[in-house]
Amino acid sequence: MLNIIKCKQVCFLISVTSSQHMDDFIRVLEQVEYRNPGLQPVNVLRGLRRAAGLRDEFMQHFLGTIREDSTSEAPVMDSNLSDFIGRAVHHQVTERGREEGVVLTADGTTVAMSPVLLGIEAGLVSKTRCQVRGLYPLTLARNLGLSFQRFHSSLLSHRLGPDGCWDDVTSPQVFTLSDKPSLATDALVNGGMDGVILGMEVSAQSQRPLKLSSLLRTYYCHHLEVEGLDTAPRLISRLRRENFRELARPPLLQRQVVRSLVLQRRLIDHSTMLSQEKEELTAVVREGIKEFVHKYMDCPAIIPRCQWGAAPYRGTPTPLSLPLSFMYIHHTYQPGQPCLTFQQCSADMRSMQRFHQDDRGWDDIGYSFVAGSDGYLYEGRGWHWQGAHTKGYNSKGYGVSFIGDYTSRLPSQQTMELVRDRLASCAVGGGRLVGNFTLYGHRQLVKTSCPGDALYSEITGWEHFGVRECVQYVQM
Repeated sequence: MLNIIKCKQVCFLISVTSSQHMDDFIRVLEQVEYRNPGLQPVNVLRGLRRAAGLRDEFMQHFLGTIREDSTSEAPVMDSNLSDFIGRAVHHQVTERGREEGVVLTADGTTVAMSPVLLGIEAGLVSKTRCQVRGLYPLTLARNLGLSFQRFHSSLLSHRLGPDGCWDDVTSPQVFTLSDKPSLATDALVNGGMDGVILGMEVSAQSQRPLKLSSLLRTYYCHHLEVEGLDTAPRLISRLRRENFRELARPPLLQRQVVRSLVLQRRLIDHSTMLSQEKEELTAVVREGIKEFVHKYMDCPAIIPRCQWGAAPYRGTPTPLSLPLSFMYIHHTYQPGQPCLTFQQCSADMRSMQRFHQDDRGWDDIGYSFVAGSDGYLYEGRGWHWQGAHTKGYNSKGYGVSFIGDYTSRLPSQQTMELVRDRLASCAVGGGRLVGNFTLYGHRQLVKTSCPGDALYSEITGWEHFGVRECVQYVQM
């Protein structure tokens, strides 16, 4: 019997170590905890840091030095576990544009693990509740600052991003960036925000978590009920941006970034930043934070086409002339049920694209963006290419559809806020929609019942709604 158990453990390790999925990372972490019963989460984290080589002077300044000869306070790990953790946590971007040290989460977003774990460790070792020493520098601020500096010196094409896509969302192994990388990719920013949120959370708890794996599973693996995010707990990864907005104000981020770079100079470069240089740095950081706030705090997270499995565009796309003046609201009608998972929303997107391309004869899925009930928007034609959503008006506005039939019910409040507040604000702030844009329901421009009686009645109360007689629709 003992040999059978050992065989199952070995087979288990072989199966998980080939995939860079958060579920697999948590299962490996559970193996570490199982083999080291009674070991405190902070010591498990130090063991993970050791396996991943996270031990520079900057980290040690806040978290202390990892003693190589310490065995009583470090987890025992075999080479399989240690190798997997090293691959999953040690972050780098290769010359071929592959981002390593990142994992795919169940909600479809990609997260760098090092800032997540550093944030949690900072929260666990903090002596003051809700005031975590080193929280922002370890998770987010240093990476942002270094990226802002390199961009200012014209050594980078972008201050922030980009995102990318996995080779396989079922068994992800290789994550390839969509453009030239900054020093603060989307995955690093996602991990940094999660590290801030979780680090602050554990520092505020009167009782520290018993297991690190349980904390990560609760945060990343929550299954939504039929009401969607409206009844979901606060502390889940799908609400990453909402939670981060509540914790981090732009002036705070700016101060933390500047302080991180001053400390980096002292600890790593062994030099002191002069006053004039610090003033110039502050100006550079101020511009960078403006872009960060727009991209990651004002804008909603959008699942890119390659992530949901889009087929290629057929033909040549027509560019839009920005900014546009209108936003048109739709519902899909079919699929008729809201989608609550990345897997289901992605399947719905592929189904709609096949219908639009094969049955309707269109070049691509018609909508600009599609709102799932899983907390995310899905990229259709996107910001720059003309859609096929509102006949006669496609060149004048974005077509945004809600997955589901909203004839007699409404999408969740969270899903409507995603479009009404976040997407609209993002479009205006990014120069894609004019500030005084007009919002119409599909039925006001085309003979259709879309976006459903219930949803249409709802949007008549939204800001920017334009009063216009609906085109008469007779249901056959």
